[in-house]
Amino acid sequence: MKARFAFLLAAMAATSAPIFTTARAATVEHKQAPGAMIASAAIIPPGSTLYYLSGATGAPIDPKDVESPDAFGDTEAQTLSIFTRMKAQLADMGLTMGDVVKLTVFLVGDPRLGGKMDRDGMTRAYKKFFGTADQPNLPTRSAFQIAGLARPQQLVEIEAIAAKAP
Repeated sequence: MKARFAFLLAAMAATSAPIFTTARAATVEHKQAPGAMIASAAIIPPGSTLYYLSGATGAPIDPKDVESPDAFGDTEAQTLSIFTRMKAQLADMGLTMGDVVKLTVFLVGDPRLGGKMDRDGMTRAYKKFFGTADQPNLPTRSAFQIAGLARPQQLVEIEAIAAKAP
């Protein structure tokens, strides 16, 4: 019996992983296909901190004019405004656009496009912040056409989730 127990302990020791291993820093992983515009998945390791950013709309082009039909610009201009402010908000928390793992985009139909959402305009601005040489990470993303936002001139609202691994 003692011989069997000793054999079992020896076998377990030989096949088990070493007790002491080199620590690896956990990272948030973005799963993205080559050439894709969005990630298919984001894997967030245990112990990561999640940051939820409220939905944001674009700033008016001229702060004194929030009423004219073009006060906030087109979809591309509004999206650029949102992402520029989001980048600054993330920087204040020690994060970058590369830490964004999820975007939810709400698009209002543009009257100049027959009431259809301007996905292409949103995408042009999006590509200046995600999937670039400087910032290759892509977030997961959902985009919806909705009936309207707080102001009739607003065409885009975007909310985000960012994650930082320990």
